[in-house]
Amino acid sequence: MTEEKVQAAMMIILHAGDARAICMEALNAVAKNDFELADEKMKLASKEITKAHKIQTDAIQDEAAGEEKSEYSLLFAHAQDTLMTIMSEINLAKQIISISKTVDSRISALEAK
Repeated sequence: MTEEKVQAAMMIILHAGDARAICMEALNAVAKNDFELADEKMKLASKEITKAHKIQTDAIQDEAAGEEKSEYSLLFAHAQDTLMTIMSEINLAKQIISISKTVDSRISALEAK
């Protein structure tokens, strides 16, 4: 595995990990009914996961174009696994936030009656 590929794998893990941490901050904000903060955090999480995904996509495109032949790498496989897991977590968090907003608005409407 080339040094460049090691760096790419580590950057995927770094950005994906940052996205996970920020996503958890968003969910913590939802638990406190701070939907504005949750939305801000989810935007940041999306930016981080997009950075990680771009690095992965670039590596895949380089190999597909024949620019770089890659051998199997446990580190790169771990990076891709981490990326996909956290992408799923972000998608679930978005749904949880949406549901929470709906429930909050329905409760607020009932309380206003």
